[in-house]
Amino acid sequence: MAALQFDLLKTDNNSSARAGLIRTDHGEIQTPIFMPVGTVGSVKAVTQQQLLQDVQAEIILGNTYHLYLRPGLDVLEAAGGLHKFNGWPKPILTDSGGFQVFSLSGTRKITEEGVMFQSHIDGSRHLFSPEKVMDIQRVIGGDIIMAFDECPPGGSAYDYAKTSMELTHRWLDRCLDRFSQTPDRYGYTQNLFPIVQGGVHHDLRKASCAYISDKNATGNAIGGLSVGEPIEKMYEICALCCEHLPEHKPRYLMGVGTPWNILECIGMGIDMFDCVMPTRNGRNAMLFTSEGIVNIDNKKWEKDFSPIDTGIECVTSEYYSKAYLRHLIKSKEYLGLTIASIHNLAFYLWLVKQARAHIMQGDFVSWKNDMLPRLQRKL
Repeated sequence: MAALQFDLLKTDNNSSARAGLIRTDHGEIQTPIFMPVGTVGSVKAVTQQQLLQDVQAEIILGNTYHLYLRPGLDVLEAAGGLHKFNGWPKPILTDSGGFQVFSLSGTRKITEEGVMFQSHIDGSRHLFSPEKVMDIQRVIGGDIIMAFDECPPGGSAYDYAKTSMELTHRWLDRCLDRFSQTPDRYGYTQNLFPIVQGGVHHDLRKASCAYISDKNATGNAIGGLSVGEPIEKMYEICALCCEHLPEHKPRYLMGVGTPWNILECIGMGIDMFDCVMPTRNGRNAMLFTSEGIVNIDNKKWEKDFSPIDTGIECVTSEYYSKAYLRHLIKSKEYLGLTIASIHNLAFYLWLVKQARAHIMQGDFVSWKNDMLPRLQRKL
């Protein structure tokens, strides 16, 4: 058993883009990396075997709030943790439930102690405190677990963002205390990442970066972005945080985003990303490809028997045409949701691997500038 290690292998000469290697007890992760979101222990419509073979995912996410409510900690503990429960052999990151607290604003109450909320399943009431969230994530068994934070809405006023950030910092101290007092579970090391907050306010973000960096965790996360603020402001704050977080620790930007968001933020120095967009948009007929965006619902694809995306190597392009996928989606066949989800995830993983290769080659910026308009055009 060993704590997470991060080797910074190359930094781009013309940007802050980095290529690195994260080592965990469940395997290595080449960065920059995109992490498929497996909210309730599964990435929607995609099997673990497909994630391994077709998507070539290196790490997936689980959600503390959802897994706590269902199947529940007794089931997960009896199974030996989430890895054994869902059959995923590689690293898992678990979020803390902080974003669900943000999204359930109508059914929760925030106090110094923690957050009281109502279950979306049966209306039962539960308290998430920093200590309880650490205990829950220990039982779930993530290789990387997240500190409990409050995620303020995008564009929050200064006073609200400051109060929220200070609460997040106090909760972090309690998370660290509980984490240090409890053992790793299931025979491998678990690693705690703090989360930077502070809204869109530069001085708050700098203060939060300093506070979190001082904890000397194995990695750090940037939260509270892509939650309603203008995209330019998201980029501005992301770049600021990267400047003020430790260079030799992985940086995780939570919940971002589109393929072009990811490339821009890689250029700022981000190493890890997650987002529900590739699977959610895939289930709603939007495909991301190396040549642009495809709305597979459109009639123009009805007799297009060409592969979904010849620019990437993926089972979806090897076996399935645009016409066939359109037929499945229009017929509301479950297979259509699976093919679209696999394709989008495989595309995201292809994109970050391409970014890594161009960082290593030293031509990341020119490649990125060529890719950005292609990725955003509608086909």
